[in-house]
Amino acid sequence: MTRTLTVVDPGPLTTVQDLGRPGWAHLGVPRAGALDAPAAALAHRLLGNDPGAALLETTLGGVALVADTPAVVAVTGAECAVLVDERPVAFGEPVHVPAGATLRVGRATRGVRSYVAVAGGIAVEEVLGSRSTDTLAWVGPPALRVGDVIPVGRPDGRAAGADTGPVRGFPRPAVLRVLPGPRADWFAKRAWARLTGSTYTVTGDSNRVGLRLDGPALERSRTEELPSEGLVLGAVQVPASGLPLVFLHDHPTTGGYPVLAVVDPEDLWQCAQLRPGEQVRFSRR
Repeated sequence: MTRTLTVVDPGPLTTVQDLGRPGWAHLGVPRAGALDAPAAALAHRLLGNDPGAALLETTLGGVALVADTPAVVAVTGAECAVLVDERPVAFGEPVHVPAGATLRVGRATRGVRSYVAVAGGIAVEEVLGSRSTDTLAWVGPPALRVGDVIPVGRPDGRAAGADTGPVRGFPRPAVLRVLPGPRADWFAKRAWARLTGSTYTVTGDSNRVGLRLDGPALERSRTEELPSEGLVLGAVQVPASGLPLVFLHDHPTTGGYPVLAVVDPEDLWQCAQLRPGEQVRFSRR
C-alpha cells in the first residue's frame, strides 16, 4: 500500500529537508539540510527513523496535511500547537494520525522553524544524494504547495516515545560563539572587539541563506576588492555596509566579501529560531 500525505495548507514556506548534500560546493551546489539540526534529529529519534531520513521544515506559519493512510508523526523545533482534526495533541511526542484525518501544525509561538517527521520518513526522490530543498538555487524538491501528494516510506523502527535529549530554551539575546575567520586581518583592530562586545538585531530579510543583522558597523582596514573565494557554513561575512551576515545552510558556495569570523557549528541551530527584531550577541570561543 502506498503511504502518502496531501498538503492542505503549506504555510508561508514548508520544505523537505534531511542532513543535506555536503560535498558539492565545487559545483556551486549549497549543502541545504535542516537549519535546526538538533530539533530534526530529535523528531526522528522519537519515531525510530533513520537519522538521515527526510522530514518537513515549516517557517513561522505551520502547515496542514491530510493523512491519506494512517501515520505516526512527531513535531519538534519552534513551539506551536499541534492538532489532529482540530483536537490538540502532544508537541514533541509521537502522535497517531488516522487515515483521512488532518494534521495541523500551528503558527510558531516561540522560535521560527518547526519540524514534522513521519514514521518511515518523507520519500520524495533524491537529488545528488539528498532529499533536501535548497532555496538559493532550488535544487531538490520544490517548496510545498496546496494539493501536493507527499510519499512516505515504510517505518523500519518503533516509535521511541520518551527521549533523553536535552531540553532547550530560546535564550534572548542568543549568544553565538565564534572563532576568527580567514580574513580577520582585513578588519580594523577594534572590529573584533565591536563584534563580540555589541548586541545585534535580526532583520526581516533573514532566511535559509543567511541571518542578516543590524547594529554597529564593522570597519575594514583593507578596502581593495577581494576575489571570490569559498565560503563555509557559519561564516560571518561583512559586506560593504559593515553589517555582519551569518551564512546558513543555503548559503552561496563562494563570496567576494571578507569573512571576519565563523560561528561554532553547535550554536548554528539558534540562527534557525531567531525572529526578526530579536537580538543576538557574539562571544569568542
